[in-house]
Amino acid sequence: MQTGWYRGVGAQAPRRPRAESDWHEEIAMASNGYPKVDYGVPADTGVKFPELEQKVLKQWDDDDTFRASVSNRDGSEEFVFYDGPPFANGLPHYGHLLTGYVKDLVPRFQTMRGRKVERRFGWDCHGLPAELEAEKQLGIKDKAEIEVMGLAKFNEYCKASVLKYTDEWRDYVTRQARWVDFDNDYKTLDVDFMESVMWAFKELHDKGLIYQGFRVLPYSWYEQTPLSNQETRLDDAYKMRQDPAVTVDMPLVAPGSPLDGANAIIWTTTPWTLPSNLATAVHPEVDYVQVLGEDGKRYVLAEARVAHYARELGRTPRSFPVTRAPNWSDCRTHRRSTSSSDIRTRTSCFRPTT
Repeated sequence: MQTGWYRGVGAQAPRRPRAESDWHEEIAMASNGYPKVDYGVPADTGVKFPELEQKVLKQWDDDDTFRASVSNRDGSEEFVFYDGPPFANGLPHYGHLLTGYVKDLVPRFQTMRGRKVERRFGWDCHGLPAELEAEKQLGIKDKAEIEVMGLAKFNEYCKASVLKYTDEWRDYVTRQARWVDFDNDYKTLDVDFMESVMWAFKELHDKGLIYQGFRVLPYSWYEQTPLSNQETRLDDAYKMRQDPAVTVDMPLVAPGSPLDGANAIIWTTTPWTLPSNLATAVHPEVDYVQVLGEDGKRYVLAEARVAHYARELGRTPRSFPVTRAPNWSDCRTHRRSTSSSDIRTRTSCFRPTT
């Protein structure tokens, strides 16, 4: 066992515990009613914390403290921890600093419980960041240029550039006093890593845990692939903008119901989804009303929004004939077959969502 592993830095041995009579005597001698307590070693007001931190880091390095915390626990229960891999073709930032402390907290706690925790660091070598960086360095403006260059050559360039800042990452993570294994790191471009992912997927598939679904995702026409929210911010091209919303009215089909022939007012900030619209949802806890527009049509909308649409419907807020909308359970879904160009008639009667 390495005795140096337990050596402290800049600490002094505690004094002998004081007898109870000593405390009683000191309390009795206090002239202002408060005991004069000697807390032991006085605090050093001249401590330079950056220097102290460097001293601690050097001692850990000299004593190989992190590796000792692993090797001294051979045969103990393992706690497996793989550091969620960052992209090494970009420099670390505050977000990595914050999450890094959280990642260090759990393995350190498990080590203190006597478990063997290897803490391998890793690198994410796949995805758009690697490709975008390679295209930027090569001056590629169009995907056709990659085909002319050749996929094999382009992939080799991505592989060479993807670990560009590993030294900077190592300094950064070490400086924040994290214990991780950089010498035995893993890379997602390694064949054995990719094979392990395929093996894990097959195991999940064999257990019936894989399913197919649909999601609405950002899409890059240039990269010809869906994007994650993080990827939309890679080149700082994502900008907030003021966009006009669209309000449409959709006729309701509910034979025998007071809603039949009325028009539901629909507001959306994604008008490009209207041609594929299949239904309109209403909230079971919102109060809806029918109002008569200046054009003679009946409209259904939330009671709280009547005044908001007064101008569009050609009336002042106080001149609306308002009728309480009936129970939506009277309404049944019905879809009309029309061309997508006429979004006002491509609709269905709404049903409440629960």
